[in-house]
Amino acid sequence: MARVKRGVTAHRRHRKVLAQTKGHRGTRNRLFKRANESLMRSLAFQYRDRRNRKREMRKLWIQRINAASRANGLQYSRLIYGLSTAGVDIDRKMLADLAVRDEEAFAAIVEAARQALPGSA
Repeated sequence: MARVKRGVTAHRRHRKVLAQTKGHRGTRNRLFKRANESLMRSLAFQYRDRRNRKREMRKLWIQRINAASRANGLQYSRLIYGLSTAGVDIDRKMLADLAVRDEEAFAAIVEAARQALPGSA
């Protein structure tokens, strides 16, 4: 069986890792061992934060909706309950966008939710 020399393969792999750590500081973009550690860590953070970004955005939308609905005289939880009771099928992302960009439309949605709440006839 022929002997397999790994020089070309290893060099290609090293070059690929060093290219991926191009923006890292110090030896983390020059020395392969340090660069590989830095790359593995950064990839783990990327994976984690792709999921965390979704949580953070939802929290931001809820805060914006709460602030705008309180400005219209209704708590966030009562607004969401009123919307579900009224059968208004609008998600939090769209509600937050309306709260920021179109206050009249948001006020109309709040009023629709208020009308659908029990005991508000």
